[in-house]
Amino acid sequence: MHAVSTSTSAGTRAPYQATFEELGTPLRDVTFVVVDLETTGTNAKEGGITEIGAVKVRGGEVLGEFQSLVNPGQPVPAFVARLTGITNAMVATAPDIELVLPSFLEFARDTVLVAHNAPFDVGFLKAMCARLDYPWPGYTVVDTVPLARRLVTRDEAPNHKLSTLANLFHATVSPEHRALADARATVDVLHALFDRLAPMGVTHLEDLATAADPVPPEVRRKRHLADDLPDSPGVYLFRGPGDEVLYVGTSVNIRKRVRSYFTAAEKRKRITEMVRIAERVTPVACATPLEAQVRELRLITEHAPRYNRRSKFPERHSWVRLTDEAYPRLSVVGGVVAGAAHIGPFGSRRTAQEAVHALHDALNLRQCTARIPLVSKRPGSPCALAGMGRCSAPCVATEAPDASYADVADAARAALTGDPAPVVRALSDRIAALAHQERYEEAGEVTRRLRAFVQGAHRAQRLGPLAGCAELVAARPSGIGDAPGKPGGWEIVVIKHGRLAGTDVSAPGASPLPLVDALRTTAEHVEPPVAPAPAAHPEETDLLLAWLDSPGVRLVHVSDTWACPVRAAGAHADLTWASDRVRVEIAGDGTVAGDGSADDGAVPDDGAAEVEAAAPTTEPENPRHVDTMTAC
Repeated sequence: MHAVSTSTSAGTRAPYQATFEELGTPLRDVTFVVVDLETTGTNAKEGGITEIGAVKVRGGEVLGEFQSLVNPGQPVPAFVARLTGITNAMVATAPDIELVLPSFLEFARDTVLVAHNAPFDVGFLKAMCARLDYPWPGYTVVDTVPLARRLVTRDEAPNHKLSTLANLFHATVSPEHRALADARATVDVLHALFDRLAPMGVTHLEDLATAADPVPPEVRRKRHLADDLPDSPGVYLFRGPGDEVLYVGTSVNIRKRVRSYFTAAEKRKRITEMVRIAERVTPVACATPLEAQVRELRLITEHAPRYNRRSKFPERHSWVRLTDEAYPRLSVVGGVVAGAAHIGPFGSRRTAQEAVHALHDALNLRQCTARIPLVSKRPGSPCALAGMGRCSAPCVATEAPDASYADVADAARAALTGDPAPVVRALSDRIAALAHQERYEEAGEVTRRLRAFVQGAHRAQRLGPLAGCAELVAARPSGIGDAPGKPGGWEIVVIKHGRLAGTDVSAPGASPLPLVDALRTTAEHVEPPVAPAPAAHPEETDLLLAWLDSPGVRLVHVSDTWACPVRAAGAHADLTWASDRVRVEIAGDGTVAGDGSADDGAVPDDGAAEVEAAAPTTEPENPRHVDTMTAC
């Protein structure tokens, strides 16, 4: 059982001791069958095998040998006879492949096949199996040619032919284009290559798959850092010489993922630089992939590793707030306060400012930053926006409050916290008009502003309800789709104010209710935040919302109402309305409903028949966030 505590240090977990099975198979314990074939040609589909030779070895010791001439069922070409010394007379009385192949497959059963230029030899063996309707056993195959190309330089040998390598490594048998002799020579070459691979950290069978990759030696030598890691979901921390955290990552299989950093699969220069510095890797085993994702995020926030680029500084997130004053205005702020309307958080202040511009384009909100009293003792000086009809100029109200501005503030508050359709309509019409006039750069700028506003409003409307929920317990069947665990169990998640407070997976076939009770009892205590900001990193709450949206999730317990507005920003997340208005404008005669407001920023009438008919409101894609969330 795992309760996600407030401490995110990797030291909160007990050290993990991997089993020998998890470490992989040491090369000294692998049984190899080194095979070589002589054939009538190079085409496996048309040619035949004239001789099979193989040597079975383990730990440097020869366990057995296999050798047999084979009647290929076709003449041996003269140039092949001259090369190998195998003549038609020699194979005339030899057994057919139907008799030899089953014996070889039995000899090589449960071993790893090795060959010099393995695609050739294995290709013929597969072709013979297919011809005789035998299933191919699916051997693990090691090819000594790419290994030699990686390990033997041109200064040592002019080429990587078997005869050249056998001479270089002083093989006990010289290859002579006869199957068994060539197989014996390949055994000596294989062992010599293993001797060169060991200092590079290639000591297990699993390492051979990437041993020929062009990986810097100083990186490959650190493959041992993955040896003691578990094959389970979790987080891994690369640590430097001073035990500082260099990089934090997550995976459904920690050991397998960390091993990939020492292969050619890792192409990021910054990460390769990080691996060169790293001295050790700390694993944090987790019950589920969701817990691993959350812990990764928390560890990145806690340690701010220099090689992680995302999620390191949640305090840099920006919100757009409608200020609480006599004549409210929009402000880009770093946090939220109770009682005010907010949207966000935004990843950057620039994006938040684009959302502000979108609202200013659609609503006649004041843009000055001065704090204006409800009734001024002295009349102010109206700005240019007032002269353009874009602001009612509450700064000049000296006899009575500016009542018209209250309507504008209410419209802004509704767009921020509820239905943003008036803003979407106004900007959609403006985008369409600009596109019709072929002012595409301006249309693109307005589109970016509209997208920033809609996404910010949508995020706040999703985060806010979960942030206000003191406790939510949900479950989904395990072992189905991407759900962890074995089928028959349940993945249980406890969420408090948008923060993961506990999670675990119940045993298959067992009742999950005792686990639910235990998780609720041991779950982390979370102080209530100021909504819509959650009590966690916003990205953590996004992860939880994505999990809650996954197929099969069931609500077990909800302490508070969890609901979103019916007509919310999610209905416009893909900007369908804006794209529809552009299509109507380009295809029509250039007349846009509310076009007169496109330049002055006024909100079109909600009942504009042409706009409603051309672009009906798009319903939210996920109905689970439309009414009450308890319907899940």
